[in-house]
Parts: sequence; structure tokens; C-alpha cells
Amino acid sequence: MRSAKSARRSSPANELRRKPYMKDTEDLLALRQTLVRFLDNEVPRALAAQWDRDNHFPRETFLKLAELGVLGLTIPQDFGGLGRDIVATMAVIEELASRSLALAIPYINAACYAGMNIVECGTEAQKAQILPRVVEGRMIFAYGWTEPDSGSDLASMRTRAQRVGDTVVVNGAKRFCTGAGESDYIYTLVRTGPEQERYRNLTLLLIPPNHPGVHIEGINGLGLKGFPTTDVRFDNVELPLTAIVGGEQAWNQAWPMVVGPGLDVEKLEVAAMALGVARAALEDAWSYAGERRQFGKTIGSYQSIQHKLADMKTRLHAARLVLYHAAQLANDGRPCTGETSMAKLFATEACKYIALECQTIFGAYGYVKEFAVERYVRDALGLPIIGGSSAIQRNNIYKWMKRQ
Repeated sequence: MRSAKSARRSSPANELRRKPYMKDTEDLLALRQTLVRFLDNEVPRALAAQWDRDNHFPRETFLKLAELGVLGLTIPQDFGGLGRDIVATMAVIEELASRSLALAIPYINAACYAGMNIVECGTEAQKAQILPRVVEGRMIFAYGWTEPDSGSDLASMRTRAQRVGDTVVVNGAKRFCTGAGESDYIYTLVRTGPEQERYRNLTLLLIPPNHPGVHIEGINGLGLKGFPTTDVRFDNVELPLTAIVGGEQAWNQAWPMVVGPGLDVEKLEVAAMALGVARAALEDAWSYAGERRQFGKTIGSYQSIQHKLADMKTRLHAARLVLYHAAQLANDGRPCTGETSMAKLFATEACKYIALECQTIFGAYGYVKEFAVERYVRDALGLPIIGGSSAIQRNNIYKWMKRQ
């Protein structure tokens, strides 16, 4: 009999993981298998745990990931990418998150934050400068949107920018700016006119984190480690006009960029992370239940544990269906605001439930840092908050229902 500690070493390439996913195309299944091999070879579980403990971004491993071509799944072929494939992008996020958010989060910040936003909103010069570097793994954005006094209510932000001749001068502060210290640009939403014109005076800027006047300070959060979250302050930061996303004509025109298709995909990105974390938790719980013995038999022999595993599997399956249905709608360019909100709400809440049930199955072992379970719990508690809280998603869904 193996010891209880062996459960944390259960291979991600177990039977639960090797089974094809419902409606996976042949290409998508091949992509998943490529990622499984990559993670098994480059990111052993012990290394993923170390990245979490150190809150370390593994840049060299990230560059190896880029060599697989997966960062090109949001980039047109004209710029070296593979063409836009939202479903495949979500599959990559799910697979990476099942092993380490230290890779999944920067993948999102590169492929989605940098790639998709510049494809949709950038000038031709910005596309030519940025998109090929995204594909290479050498261009990552941090989102500078949330502020100390404004989170979901983005139109109430106080960070200001004004044009002074041929420069833009920025003053203000951003909070929960994930990866600002590791990124190439902070994709920053600023107010560029009177406060009362809430939606008609917002502009997006590309601000290098090492630019004079930019001050970055780390935030020590509970989970979501590996791409450090920060506070950012801007003190008279002077930028050229080329820093305006979309060019000078986009001054005061950022709101449509904020609430465009990228916002729907952002919800799916977090849902895909939740699916990966939840799947890892279920796999560990399944392995542990088949190995841990109490009163002469494995704990998986007890109906109470079997029912927990059955409920976890059911929620995971439902989360997968709602996520990939919404991802297909987004990929097809069809309206999907309600579906993406439902995916984000359901998947992240399911992840929280599954992680906590996994911890319950592990008992005391689920509460110690030697096991991955406590990391799943810490990460799962953060996912319903980021990318629009569960309360905001419920608001979105209700408003969407009223329009039907």
C-alpha cells in the first residue's frame, strides 16, 4: 500500500485525463495531448508547487511553451499566428491551469490581453510591433483597469491623462494589476475628460512598467501565485502619442473597446482556469480515495466519498459544457454576453465547490502545504472574484434575461 503522501504525486496523465473530451475535434484532442506531454516533461508537480511557493514567473518555461505555437491561437496568420480560435485558446488555458497558474495566467496576459486586444483595437503599426512578439512569447500585457475605489464600475475611475503638445501625461493609481512587473506594457484605462461624461472620455494607453514615473509594489494575495499581483502608481508619466491604443483618433473612444468582444472572452478565460483547477482537484481526490485505507478498506469504498466524487464530476462536466458552448459562440462571432457570464459564474463556483470537497476527502492532509490540495483551494477562492465577480455575473445574466 502506498502512503497518503503518494496521492499528491498522482500523474496528470491518468485515466481520467486521457479520455477524450466531449465534442473535441481531432485537432483539439491533438492539441491537448501535446500540452499534456509538455507539462509532464517541463512542469513536474514539484516544480509547479515551487513556483507557487515562490510566487515565481517561469519565463524560460513560458518561452518553451511559445515554441509549441499556442500563443498564436489569437493572432492572424499575417502576423505569424495560427488564426483566431477561441475554443482552442480556452483548451490551452484549461490544460495549463490544471498544472500551474504560473503558466496559465501569463498565457492569458499574452495571447488574450496583448494578442486579442491589439488585433481588435490596435493601429496597423501597433499590430506590426506587438503581435509577432506575442507569438514568440516575448510580449505580455498587464491590465491597468481596477483602482482602489473602482473595480467593476470602470467608468468611475480616477486615473487621469491629458495631452500636452505631443505627449500624454498620466497621474493616478491602479490596484490588483496582475503581472505588471513582468509585463512589457500595462494596458491602462484612463480618464481623459470631465467625470460627468462617464463613457465618452476614456482612453486606453500602453505604458511600459519601467517608464519614468511608474511605481510598482507587490500585493501578497492568498492564491493565484506565479505571476505576481501588484499596485501601480503613475506620477507625471509622459508618453508619446503612439502610446494611445488605436491611435490619436481613439482618444476618448475606449469604452467600446472595453465592452467589446474582448470582455466576453475575458470571462471565458477565468472560467477555463477554473475548469483546469477543478479537474486537477478531482483527479487528486479520485486517486487519494482509491489509495487511502481506513478501517480495513479504501475510503473510496464508502458511499459518502463516492457521492462526493459523483457530485464533483457532475459539476465539472456541466462547467465544461457551458464553457465550451459559450466559447464556440464567441468564436463564431455570435452574441454571447449571457452565455459567457453564465460560464464564468458556473465554472468558478463549481471550482470552489470541487476544491473544497477535494480538501474534505483528503482530511487533515488537505490542509498542509506538502499537498497540492491546499493550493487548489487558495486558487479556487480567488477565481469567482477576478474578471468580474459572481455578483456582477448574476447582474449581467438578469439583465440579459430581461432583453430576451
